[in-house]
Amino acid sequence: MTIMKNLKYIFCLSLLMVVFSCEIDELPNPNGPSIEGTQLDATKSQLQTLVTGSEDLLRQEIGFYYDVVSILGREYYFFTGSDPRYTGELLGKGASSLDNAGFYGTRPYFGRYRCIKNLNVLIEAAQSSTTITQEELNGYLGFAKTFQAYELHLAANLQYTNGIRVETSDVDNLGAFVDYDAALTAIQSLLDEALGHLNNAGSDFPFSLSSAMDGFASPSSLSSFNRGLKARIALYQNDKATALSALQSSFINPGGDMNAGPARYYSAAGGDFANNLFRVPDQADAIIAHPSYVADAEVGDARLEKVRLRPSGTLTLDDLSGDYDVWVFRSLNDPVPYMTNSELILIRAEANIGSNNSAAVDNINLVRSMNGVSDYSGGTSDSELLDEVLYQRRYSLFGLGHRWVDMRRTGKLGDLPLDRAEDDVWEKFPRPVSEPQ
Repeated sequence: MTIMKNLKYIFCLSLLMVVFSCEIDELPNPNGPSIEGTQLDATKSQLQTLVTGSEDLLRQEIGFYYDVVSILGREYYFFTGSDPRYTGELLGKGASSLDNAGFYGTRPYFGRYRCIKNLNVLIEAAQSSTTITQEELNGYLGFAKTFQAYELHLAANLQYTNGIRVETSDVDNLGAFVDYDAALTAIQSLLDEALGHLNNAGSDFPFSLSSAMDGFASPSSLSSFNRGLKARIALYQNDKATALSALQSSFINPGGDMNAGPARYYSAAGGDFANNLFRVPDQADAIIAHPSYVADAEVGDARLEKVRLRPSGTLTLDDLSGDYDVWVFRSLNDPVPYMTNSELILIRAEANIGSNNSAAVDNINLVRSMNGVSDYSGGTSDSELLDEVLYQRRYSLFGLGHRWVDMRRTGKLGDLPLDRAEDDVWEKFPRPVSEPQ
């Protein structure tokens, strides 16, 4: 059976999550809560459980996603004595291909579809509920479809030209794999569907979101993230006009906090899920910044605070070495963003290249100035400005899963550094062995 069919028998942790309500509802089978029981005529309490469970699943296996794409993008190394594949297969050392059963491809892929399944359950449960209004239903649908689009685009990032499934609502009749371009088109359509729901969802959601979603927990504010995500996908499609149009309704804020944006919630409290992208610095098992990150930085760039010099000195493993721990996340409680204001500004910079290069420079300078770097003084041809935008994205979005995708979508994977003669840069992950080839 495929991964998605296996999910038919999993309730995705949702009914084990703490909900934001003290109301206790009768379940068809109190000794074994099930998907079917929630879908019969869900109450708001049960729907809240599904929303909260979905937020939890957005965190599950995501650490693997960020680690593996950051390793492939030569943002950092993962030095560990427990698994040589982090410094071997993922960096192409002596390997003709990646393993289609390897955890590094299957776990982040599985995690995304697990969440999509839970959101499908939320959609079906909300549609069958007689306890909510049409306006409230739109709130649930807008939330669910926005985050389904988000998860699908991460799966597409991993699989690239292998294609992905976008139709998964019927686990007994899954849609066929569609190619990368068709997947992006479908994701954009799903985002537009979600926006239609959000625009008809009133001023407030009938459910609560975690504190990491503060500022994005209403229909109108979540729609600003929806439009930001649409702009991101438009760049993947090289559709600059759509990107610029979507940004007008996003949460872009040129004078605001560069790190502002919706995020995943983490907590080290008992029973919750801690940020597994945080690592205690200066350990033998460590996330080590690629040496080029510091070597290529401009003097005084505040974004160098995302790495930390190791007091114990250089760490070496498998003929690789580095002096700096990655220091993007600094505690087990740190939220992990879905998108940031700085990304939106840099999307606007890139989308203006070729039609308004002066505007592109203005947006580049917004990001540079906010990070303590003087205005851009390089060339203003399209290719030169694209290189500058990619450079700014490298530093502003370090460790957030963009570098590998950025270099691939702009045809520059060959520009990534190879640290050993036998290394290579992979273009995509193989389709997981549990899916038909």
